[in-house]
Amino acid sequence: MTRTSRLFKLMDVLRSRRRPVSAARLAAELAVSVRTVYRDVQTLAALGAPIEGEAGVGYVLRSGFFLPPLMFGVEELEALVLGARWVKGQGDPALARAADAALAKIATASPRDLRDQLAETALWAPRLASLASQPDLRVIREALRCERKLSILYVNAAGEHTRRTIWPIVLAFFEGARVIGAWCELRGDFRHFRADRIAQLEMMASGYPRSRRALERDWRRARQLPEPA
Repeated sequence: MTRTSRLFKLMDVLRSRRRPVSAARLAAELAVSVRTVYRDVQTLAALGAPIEGEAGVGYVLRSGFFLPPLMFGVEELEALVLGARWVKGQGDPALARAADAALAKIATASPRDLRDQLAETALWAPRLASLASQPDLRVIREALRCERKLSILYVNAAGEHTRRTIWPIVLAFFEGARVIGAWCELRGDFRHFRADRIAQLEMMASGYPRSRRALERDWRRARQLPEPA
């Protein structure tokens, strides 16, 4: 690996992390020595990359930093296409259109035209049948982005209706259902709600009393789920 390629890969690794990464872990991922990582970080910082941290603590790339489009490798292209095709098969038309648009932007913004390579990728994801009684997932996704409460009329497996106010934390796309992980004001605890059992859905004007990220950490601890990388 050339030094230039190594510097680009180091930037990619840092860009994919939200929390500080130790020099030892970076060295392991790049297959270089810790001393080389220290030198490369200093080089990138001197070139203007907003890298925060220090030896013995860890490094993180400050948010908002933008790199111009780079050349994608074969496996990176396959991952992009497969991920977009998976999204298109999940029954959310808005996300499906967004996946197509994202691939088109990637193809035209790259240093060379990648449209033929993207179209010819031989990896496919199954297109699932549309789920019955599916609410508009765009409202749920907007509530997640804006950290707004949802008012729902929920029908459980026994057919019982309850009006609830929930604080949506995550939206999971399982093969047979879309599931919202949320704090339920009625139960005073974390609960999971199948989207196809929501008879009525409305985003409220009021926001969460805590950040969604903090709620997600508590939800993960309550469910004994690992922290994301």
